[in-house]
Amino acid sequence: MYQETPSPRLPQPSLFVLEDSTGHFELFPAVWVAVENLTLPDADIRHKALDCLLELNAPRFSPVVAYLLATRLTDPDLKLRARIVKTLGEILALDNEGRPAPDDVRNSLILNLSQVRTRQVFALLQVLADDISLESYVAHLIDACPYAGNHLVDILNDHKAPLEVRKQAAVMIGRVGFLDAMASLERLESKLETRLNGQKTMPFAPPPSLDEADLLPTVRTALNSLRTP
Repeated sequence: MYQETPSPRLPQPSLFVLEDSTGHFELFPAVWVAVENLTLPDADIRHKALDCLLELNAPRFSPVVAYLLATRLTDPDLKLRARIVKTLGEILALDNEGRPAPDDVRNSLILNLSQVRTRQVFALLQVLADDISLESYVAHLIDACPYAGNHLVDILNDHKAPLEVRKQAAVMIGRVGFLDAMASLERLESKLETRLNGQKTMPFAPPPSLDEADLLPTVRTALNSLRTP
């Protein structure tokens, strides 16, 4: 009986040979499965999905993966959100050898960041309030948001927002250098100073809120940063 000669087994392509080009990572089953798992409700599965993508270095070399991660900046799991912030911040920075991420990956990520609104900026500030070591990564992302200055001012002036989040809004205004926000910061500084000075001259008056007492130094620091050439 005729027996068909089996075809020689072709070697599996290595992910690492693709580092000089983009747009191919999505063809790998492991990447596709991880991308799908990032959308599942189980936080542990989402963490493992990110582990897989990072192991393959897919976020830095796949425009699709970078874009998808940017849509998870409001992930309900704060620790996962922090990991995503670090990952995306690294894409916008040079690697250890001084090389930028490929242009199409950066452009894909910046396209998404250009569309963020107050909700996403608030989510970034929550990450920073929880872990200030991520300041440089958050700054990279916020710097890519053309209207982030307006969103930061809105959050800073929101009395319903947590104090630490409002503080980090002021920090980011000064760190990134949103000069358009200077007038708003000056108004807030004047208002806080007036209320605090009024409390000193009228000790019988109701004390200012903790927000008012604790925000002033951070606002002043941000203003000094903006005024420094």
